Amino acid sequence: MTTVLYQSDYLSKTPRARLVTVSRAVSQKAVFADDTPVKMLAPGTGKTATARLWAYGRDERPWGSDVPPASWYQFSPDRKGQHPKGHLAKYQGWMHADGYAGFEDIYRSGDIKEVACMAHARRKFVDVHRAQGSAIADEAIKRIAQLYAVEKAVRGSPPDKRVDIRQAKAKPIFHDLEAWLHAQLPSISAKSPLAGAIRYALTRMARLKPYLDHGVLELDNNTAERAMRSIAIGRKNYLFVGSQTGGHTAAIAYTLIETAKLNCIDPQAWLADTLARIPDYKINRVDDLLPWKIPP
Repeated sequence: MTTVLYQSDYLSKTPRARLVTVSRAVSQKAVFADDTPVKMLAPGTGKTATARLWAYGRDERPWGSDVPPASWYQFSPDRKGQHPKGHLAKYQGWMHADGYAGFEDIYRSGDIKEVACMAHARRKFVDVHRAQGSAIADEAIKRIAQLYAVEKAVRGSPPDKRVDIRQAKAKPIFHDLEAWLHAQLPSISAKSPLAGAIRYALTRMARLKPYLDHGVLELDNNTAERAMRSIAIGRKNYLFVGSQTGGHTAAIAYTLIETAKLNCIDPQAWLADTLARIPDYKINRVDDLLPWKIPP
């Protein structure tokens, strides 16, 4: 039987709780952003079109903050850059993201500053190594692993300590990797997958350097990528969203459920309790219904 996501009155009764979660998720020093395709039924055609679900995450636990983690999902009928620009119109700060060209317009104002993702660069070397057994790709993977070893050591430390350790240990590794990659290019075919991986890494590394100087930043965008896992699982259980309204409803559901999970709260129990209480709840106390406010 085909399962389709249509508008749900059950979820549409929770806008206030969702809006508070949203505002908190994008009001911090750094956010993580990513997007993924979803199928949407195209009216009158009997076919589907490719829409997008966007995820914006906050997770400050790696640098010892007690601010609770949150995920905010948004739906759009296409992947035009105007959508994330609108989503983040009131945000100022750092944004971890991949190299999607649609984000470039966001960075031009200077209100949002980019932090690239080492995991994306590493993945390209892994693909080359698996396909060709390249010694250069293998060496690149090993050098990147050294950067992640430093990150493991600083996880949970305050920002200033993270900066001190990164400057002492990660910065030399980072710059050596950058110089080494530049040195490899002349010796390989410019059209080879390995050359493409190196060029991509060098381009992204130029935009990843801020993490060395700011303890609130991360080496990768894995927080946002983890937020996409539930969508990937969902796509195996429903074929498409039935309309743009259904897509927006799905984004609400993912926001509520995934934020609860990030805070180790049972989403079903929390939603049942919240939906029972919210109709008569005072708007100036809606913060009390957020998942991280649930007593243990």
